[in-house]
Amino acid sequence: MTKVLKIALASTVLISGLSASDIIKGSGASFPYSVYQKWIKAYNKDTGIKVDYIKKGSSKGIKDAKARSVDFAGTDKPLSPKALSKAGLFQFPAVVGAITMGYNVPGVDNIKLSRSAIVAIASGKVSYWDDQVITKENPNAKLPHEKLTFVHRADGSGTTYNFTYFLSKVSQDWRKSFGAKKSLSWPGNQHIGGKTNSGVAALLKQTQYSIGYIDYADAKNNDIAMASVENKAGKYIVPTLKSFQAAAAKASLDPKKDFYSIIADPKGEDSYPMVAATFILVPVETPDMNKRVTKFYNWAYTDGQEIAKSLGFVPLPDTLTSKIRAYWATKGIK
Repeated sequence: MTKVLKIALASTVLISGLSASDIIKGSGASFPYSVYQKWIKAYNKDTGIKVDYIKKGSSKGIKDAKARSVDFAGTDKPLSPKALSKAGLFQFPAVVGAITMGYNVPGVDNIKLSRSAIVAIASGKVSYWDDQVITKENPNAKLPHEKLTFVHRADGSGTTYNFTYFLSKVSQDWRKSFGAKKSLSWPGNQHIGGKTNSGVAALLKQTQYSIGYIDYADAKNNDIAMASVENKAGKYIVPTLKSFQAAAAKASLDPKKDFYSIIADPKGEDSYPMVAATFILVPVETPDMNKRVTKFYNWAYTDGQEIAKSLGFVPLPDTLTSKIRAYWATKGIK
């Protein structure tokens, strides 16, 4: 064997050597992608263990989990205990984040959006930025008579599910007509779709007079203006870590129900209304790999908290992470 061939073969082994036994593979929700990537990098630095997570959207993450094509999957739409049992999956929450209303209106800052305005925009009933449903809460803003473009997710998305769940809680008409879904045919004729939250961010940045729902981290990273949103108490809340924490404190996540819960539109005067927990799915038949996955998330619950906060995510409280660890132990994956 020649020296060149030996080197080539050695290189191939090094590249392909990090396979199933070495790399923890995940896919799914793009909503928590930014925090997962930072956690992965820091975890690898601390432990030498490699985790790979590909953002595909919650729908594809769930499909990958059911097909056993990954070691774990992320979803912003939790599965019910019945659905988990049928698919042979365990489920636990990872972190709490927020959905914002990002917008691109040159020269206009600090827009306030009422609950009815958000429903009207998503329903395709707002044609121009100076529509009364927007201007009545923004009397001092010079909103132009320009066509409004609504930006949404084009792929199956837990972000869409949580956003439409919020709309369903706010509007009976929306609930009857559309409900809470991971994807839908959006009403109206002034809307465009982007794949993953990054795609929505790109469209918002390049499309003047647009508005759309997007996770806080992607909006912040792309310097996209975000509206203050009316909460259940009638207060207009700026999207900040503090207001997300106030909302997350109201969340009820029960291990007896495999943590199945939608936490949007919580009570509280200081609570930001469009919050969402994001979840991890693992197969029941792979306890050894699952222990590697839960070890990573156990690290995230402790050593990854400041990373989460820096990106605008809310770390899970100690009372909840204690319940999650007990859940892991019960399932034999701790």
